[in-house]
Amino acid sequence: MKEQIKKIVFNKYFYFILALILFWIKSYAAFKIFFQPDLENDTQGFILLITPISTALVFFGLSLFFKGPAHRVAVLVIDFVLSFILTANIIYHRFFDDYITIPDLMQFKNFGELGGSAKVLAEPIDILYWADFIILVILALVLKKAGSGSFKFKKRFAVGIIAAGIAVFFVNLTLAEEQRSDLLTRTFDRAKLVKLLGLYNYHIYDAVINIRTSSQRAIADSSDINGIKNYVKANHVKPSDKFFGAAKGKNVILVSLESTQSFLINYKLHGQEVTPFLNDLVSKSFYFDNFYHNTGQGKTSDAEFLIDNSIYPLPRGAVYTTNAQNEYHATPEILDQHGYTSVAFHGNHKSFWNRDIMYKTLGYDKFYPEKYFNITEDNSINYGLKDIPFFKQAVPILKKVQQPFYAKFITLSNHFPFVLDPEDEMIEPANTEDNVVNRYFQTARYEDEALRIFFEKLKESDLYKNSVIVLYGDHYGISENHNEAMAKVIGVDEINSYHHLKLQRVPLFIHIPGMEDQAKVMHTTSGEIDVKPTILHLLGIQTKDDIAFGADLFSPERPSFTIQRDGSFISGKYIYSKKDSTCYLQKTGDVVGNKQCKPLENKALHELQLSDKVIYGDLLRFTDR
Repeated sequence: MKEQIKKIVFNKYFYFILALILFWIKSYAAFKIFFQPDLENDTQGFILLITPISTALVFFGLSLFFKGPAHRVAVLVIDFVLSFILTANIIYHRFFDDYITIPDLMQFKNFGELGGSAKVLAEPIDILYWADFIILVILALVLKKAGSGSFKFKKRFAVGIIAAGIAVFFVNLTLAEEQRSDLLTRTFDRAKLVKLLGLYNYHIYDAVINIRTSSQRAIADSSDINGIKNYVKANHVKPSDKFFGAAKGKNVILVSLESTQSFLINYKLHGQEVTPFLNDLVSKSFYFDNFYHNTGQGKTSDAEFLIDNSIYPLPRGAVYTTNAQNEYHATPEILDQHGYTSVAFHGNHKSFWNRDIMYKTLGYDKFYPEKYFNITEDNSINYGLKDIPFFKQAVPILKKVQQPFYAKFITLSNHFPFVLDPEDEMIEPANTEDNVVNRYFQTARYEDEALRIFFEKLKESDLYKNSVIVLYGDHYGISENHNEAMAKVIGVDEINSYHHLKLQRVPLFIHIPGMEDQAKVMHTTSGEIDVKPTILHLLGIQTKDDIAFGADLFSPERPSFTIQRDGSFISGKYIYSKKDSTCYLQKTGDVVGNKQCKPLENKALHELQLSDKVIYGDLLRFTDR
């Protein structure tokens, strides 16, 4: 018996076959246990079963071109890379409820800053996704010690294995296309692509898409901008007669509220207001309660891009890292022509989200990252300088900036995993079974207190009266992975696509000292895409010739409408979820026929496609500016 086992183990095919089987079991188990795809029928169950097979046959098949111990080394290298891809996606998915794209990998400069988040997101079970690699390493060492001799595989066998893998992939693809026609055109729906193609095949698809989009700049020419100009001109709305130039010559202070969602406004926890300062500010500002983020994978940097450019971010990756060398007509560049100085403040490293490069591209005159602040162990946590010391240290610097200025502040404390030092906790955590959601209210309360202090410092510095202060939530804070706890928070039995889209609302305050008597809550459905023309019109600067997809929020002609990066939309009457192709009534959440939403869905997709062309083709270089 012992000799028979030894004969099997020392067979030259055994190590290869074992690697295939272990990899297939691991990959299938990971999908069933962790990703838990919503399988609609038996065919999708079968697809899930076979998707790792094509990957295993093709990639492990490459090891068959090596002989002897080199073959086992090749198997280990391949298994290590594939295991790393799987584990990275699992950790990424825990927070973002999404899958990694190649443009995400271009954000490598951010990785050094993600230690706190990664530590929280990693779980002991993750070691199981490396079990096959550990087994293969041990077996390779045993075989080496036992003096396993030299051997090689026939090239015809290696080619046959790879061909079999390709054949399995085409079977997979055929079945997937039957489940969802035009699957390969749905780049926005990564969840469906992974479910029907498999994780590893999805990454190959993503690489192809990346190559294709990267080539668009090279083949673009000046004629490509004409259709976009015509669309923008046709959709341009006239500025409000009442508000155009209402803040002419004033400073503009922008504050990015990290991960701040609108449900926090006027929300009470344990009988206490979570955002008492912002709640009070509502009555003194133009507050937009149906304002949505339009961000994609670039999160905070996408929000910055939207605010400054009124162009949508990309469906994959972050514009700040993938297209930082493009030509843009950003607000800082425009304001420079009107005597403004543009500056940005951030209590973290200058290279995070590639800001040191992108801010120059956008026309910022000065960037004040962490080296301009006194950062110590006591006044920093998680991603950098805490918000209260950040504002306290930033205002004296701002006071020295030549006026009028356009100044942006990026807050950090209300960032996943939402941790605070005990002395900064001003409210007890929530009582859900989800600690991330529980802590979120504490960091939001701290952020609110930091804003109160910021306004006090602005008033003390005499900058307050001559400034327009714009506060905006940059993106959601709590992802779909926390829906069970969030259902309890917002008081529903279960969060469906309607509730999910409503949770994408983020606050927008436009506070103009001296105009408090005109303050009111604005109910128009809007998004970050609309902030640039709104600010410019308040300053008395025309935008009719600007390539911008947003519209002045004060204009009576502006349609009540905004688009999500995946093609979903929210209008004054309807909410449409692209993810599950469902049309809802905006006010009630009742499902209605998709034909009601179809015209606006077409508009949303067309507008996103035009915006993508602007970025991928770097088309603004062909405009006269």
